[in-house]
Amino acid sequence: MRDHETVPYSLPHLPDEERIARAQAFRDKIIERRSCRYFSDAPVPREIIEAAIVAAGSAPNGANHQPWHFAVVSSPDKKRAIREAAEAEEAEFYAGKASEEWLAALAPLGTDPDKPFLETAPWLIVVFAQRKGGIAEDGKTQNYYVNESVGIACGMLIATLHEAGLATLTHTPSPMGFLREICGRPDHEKPLMIVVAGLPAEGATVPAKALEKKPLSQIASWL
Repeated sequence: MRDHETVPYSLPHLPDEERIARAQAFRDKIIERRSCRYFSDAPVPREIIEAAIVAAGSAPNGANHQPWHFAVVSSPDKKRAIREAAEAEEAEFYAGKASEEWLAALAPLGTDPDKPFLETAPWLIVVFAQRKGGIAEDGKTQNYYVNESVGIACGMLIATLHEAGLATLTHTPSPMGFLREICGRPDHEKPLMIVVAGLPAEGATVPAKALEKKPLSQIASWL
């Protein structure tokens, strides 16, 4: 490898039995995660959201440029603006933009153009992918593997929020350009998703279809 400045790699030494136990314990926690569409308006401490974003910001990424920005929205006015704009896009989606096949795939999940959770939940985390900027965020330096990097960060964000006992939902209205304007972000940032976070409403349910998961034998091969 080329000469470059380094620091020691830090990872605690564990016996295989503890590694297995830790992996299985985390598996048992994370497989309980479900997308929630029924949120309480109960407040959630900002410290939880901050911790989750710091965790997300440690995700592996192209050239260590960290090409992401998390715009955290709690203002009722901004949440209302996001809901209204998102529902306008969703209304067009369900009225004809989506194919019959796509709508049929969504039917067992019970989704529709109404998105009240965008106003009810205490926190909306709008995730932006920075196509340019580098660590200095100068708006000019090329970033690399942007979608892959931000996708990994979003997974880590959601996992941390779940570990904290929060319900989450990823929402991706299309197109999403309105999020850039509402959140005051620059043109070289692309809105990727909204992560809705909060406590579930009393009596919240999830679609039975969401419990169907592919088995290990189908999602993995061993070569």
